[in-house]
Amino acid sequence: MRRSSPTPRPAAGGRAPRPRAGQPEQLGFDGMPERLFVCTPSKLGAYADCPRRYRYAYVDRPAPPKGPPWAHNSLGTSVHTALKNWYALPADRRRPEALAGLLKGTWVGDGYRDDEQERAAFRQALGWLESYVDTLEPGVEPLGVERVVAVKTSVLAFNGRADRIDARTGEAGPELAIVDYKTGRSGLDADDARGSQALALYAYAAQRVFRRPCHRVELHHLPTGTVAGHDHTPESLARQVARAEDTARDIMAAERAVADGSDPDEAFPTTPSQRCGWCDYRRSCPAGSQVAGREPWAAMENTLTAPPARPAPE
Repeated sequence: MRRSSPTPRPAAGGRAPRPRAGQPEQLGFDGMPERLFVCTPSKLGAYADCPRRYRYAYVDRPAPPKGPPWAHNSLGTSVHTALKNWYALPADRRRPEALAGLLKGTWVGDGYRDDEQERAAFRQALGWLESYVDTLEPGVEPLGVERVVAVKTSVLAFNGRADRIDARTGEAGPELAIVDYKTGRSGLDADDARGSQALALYAYAAQRVFRRPCHRVELHHLPTGTVAGHDHTPESLARQVARAEDTARDIMAAERAVADGSDPDEAFPTTPSQRCGWCDYRRSCPAGSQVAGREPWAAMENTLTAPPARPAPE
């Protein structure tokens, strides 16, 4: 068996992370294959954005307390769930008048500045949904809605939940397309779809789960009704998978370093930026706390631009 590692040094201003509960360390016999890194797009993205944020979210136990919930996340969750439930309705009941009830039933009210802002957000979201479903082809059923897809490589055990997986017909026959709903920043274009690691990993996994080609990825921006799409090649998907594997190797190396006694702050450094103001763990991070924090409803000030169109939930 592997000999015991020295006790890790505590991080600045706190305790060293404890081993993660329920995840015993794999025995290190010679010749054994490397353990796979279990991941989701958000897990990989957290480390790419800031290794320290990854540590706070996935390594430190107990994890540092998060800040308050964000209104824009509440809005996005509400809209995504309403669309999921829209597709759960029988086809003959998918009418625009059903949307208000669906949105009200899934509404998340956390993070808003006050009732007035929340009501405005509901009206705006309902308008987005009504405009969006008007573009959908009646009777066309997606292959998957909020569908989990998973795949293993020599490094990764990847799983993720795609907003929608469409079955389409291409020049070479049946194929798939990954659809991701967006309710945040505008100005998304083909470069955003092309550069999205999450979409590429969904496509890579979906074509193995369903045994059909999947190269098309699309970002559907509900506030503007625009679609940003990209058609991957086998080579571009392979590059995105390799990029994810490189990130996974960096994460596993940092985790091993901490387990072997390295300073967690050195193994998982901070990458300060303006994004620190939006970080859930800003108050626990010495570097992040130097950046002015954003109010939980700040992103809504740019989102709520359209005039009210529908009554808010009571």
